[in-house]
Amino acid sequence: MLPGFPDAMPVEGFFGGFMIGLAATLMLLGSGRIVGISGLVARATMQSRSGVSLPVAWLFVGGLLLGAILVNSFIGPIQTRFPSSTALLIAGGLIVGLGVRMGSGCTSGHGVCGMSRLSPRSLIATATFITSGMATVAIANQLGWGW
Repeated sequence: MLPGFPDAMPVEGFFGGFMIGLAATLMLLGSGRIVGISGLVARATMQSRSGVSLPVAWLFVGGLLLGAILVNSFIGPIQTRFPSSTALLIAGGLIVGLGVRMGSGCTSGHGVCGMSRLSPRSLIATATFITSGMATVAIANQLGWGW
């Protein structure tokens, strides 16, 4: 247990981070492409024609789903809490989707792969993600929406 974080799972977090790094490395070395989940999902759902081949996108997205099923099977369900407002969840999802398109990628693409390559665009994007997230939490807490 970590002080101040009674529900933290550092061992599981370490292995999860290791697996993300391994997947990013294998994708980059195997196909020359970075692992951006939004791009892979867009490719897998045929909303995009660029990037990796369609079968590779399907396998990667399928692996994400299989990984979640395996974690649930071995560790059990992960406890989560979301706001009770469906409208707030939908609005948040739409805003995130808009940000992904405007920022030419998601946190996995910029934060994991772009920063490791010292991409200036990814460094700026990741700083923006973190700053926006901190501001959103602060505002939500001030409005009594904290969860």
